Amino acid sequence: MATITLLQLNDLHGYLTPHPELIWSATGPEFPELGGLARIKTLFDRVRAENPGAVIALDNGDTFHGTHLAVSSKGEALIAPVNALELSAMTAHWEFAWGPDHVHKLSAQLAHPLLAANCYSEADGSRPFPPSLEISVAGTTIGIIGIAATIIDKTMPAHFSKGVRFTDGVQEAREQCAQLRENGAELIVLLSHLGLPQDIELAKQVPGINVILSGHTHNRLTKPEMVGDTVVIQSGCHGAFIGRLDINIEHGEIVQSRHALIPIDDSIPEDHQMAILVNEALAKDRGLSKVIGETPFNLHRNTCLDAPMDDVLLAAVAKAGSTDIAFSNGWRYGVPIPRGNVTLEDLWNIVPVNPLVSTVTMTGNEILMMMEESIESTFSCDPFGQMGGYLKRFRGMTFHVKLENPPSRRVVGAFVGSDELVREQSYLVSFITSQGVPKKYGKCRKDLDIHAIDALKNWFEKPQWEDAQIVPGSGRILIV
Repeated sequence: MATITLLQLNDLHGYLTPHPELIWSATGPEFPELGGLARIKTLFDRVRAENPGAVIALDNGDTFHGTHLAVSSKGEALIAPVNALELSAMTAHWEFAWGPDHVHKLSAQLAHPLLAANCYSEADGSRPFPPSLEISVAGTTIGIIGIAATIIDKTMPAHFSKGVRFTDGVQEAREQCAQLRENGAELIVLLSHLGLPQDIELAKQVPGINVILSGHTHNRLTKPEMVGDTVVIQSGCHGAFIGRLDINIEHGEIVQSRHALIPIDDSIPEDHQMAILVNEALAKDRGLSKVIGETPFNLHRNTCLDAPMDDVLLAAVAKAGSTDIAFSNGWRYGVPIPRGNVTLEDLWNIVPVNPLVSTVTMTGNEILMMMEESIESTFSCDPFGQMGGYLKRFRGMTFHVKLENPPSRRVVGAFVGSDELVREQSYLVSFITSQGVPKKYGKCRKDLDIHAIDALKNWFEKPQWEDAQIVPGSGRILIV
């Protein structure tokens, strides 16, 4: 009987050092300092010493994007510290932010392969990236299948997927699983960036998979999900936690498994060499410690319907666009900003893509259609219909929603300020990114001469906290 240890890092989003992470307690949110690659390296080395030659560390992607350092270097500043983790494989999502050609450039510098069985060239149908990998450890052959985020060519900006397309990965997982078994693999691991609901559904449709390492939805699973005989784990985000799964395997069957969700806190000392690599990377990213202002609220985006961090972002966007209504995407990534000083780095962590602020004229009917679309992509009963992050963020409006209603029939009340939304009336709105307001909606679309970071700087010069409408749980979207 062999004992194999799997270590999971998912959704790092460019965070190399310890940072505040929101942890929900019985009395509300707490913000301990968690994460840091130097601590993670120490943990990995400890586990490798416990089970020599039988530890496989894997990365679910969303690694090289999400902070100023990651975005300004197009992920390349993170290559050396990530390579020092000695990973066996990864898959991808936001790595495609600079297009498929740049993903090739990044992956060519990695000490481990980037797997994406569900990514195809539009030109000839070939796979730009390897679909799977076979590894032999502790006398056991392990097959690892990579499934990238299916939404890259569906809801992300068009340049992410120029020349490639993505499937939901179910058929590819089935085919790769069969091929790896035929090649002698005793353990099949799916490395996925589909999201927990999708991975649970995939496990139902592809029962031959032993383990699914799930990413994308930032779930912190303290206990694995079991789908038949398939073990599914996911381990948070930003490197704040690492998932560990110890598997006893005999004759191709899992006899026993043990799981731990490990907080990366200050009880884990920093690895000296990794700390040097991290500091060398951070040295390329100076000037971000300047204090821009203060916040009397804990700013975070760890809630699905609305969040204080996005309330501030939208207040700044609306001010820049001189509108009452504003929209932005429901991003999940971005570490909290506890009450107190707000630095320039904090602003970049809120919106690292730093898009232009734009305005567009929309009818009330278009606003309703857009919000119905966002509700469906967030809460679809079909897991593979869940195509986004959190619900689209908005300000200046109130929506009454019945989630149990069919798609396109969920919004049962909509208001602009205190006035009922008029379907035929036109409204000028501000927004950031095509995910905030897709190009198919509205007319007279105009990019303003100000980016989101500068809009936030301007807002924090004279913050109007009452106008920002930060009242957690205030119910600007009411589930009725």
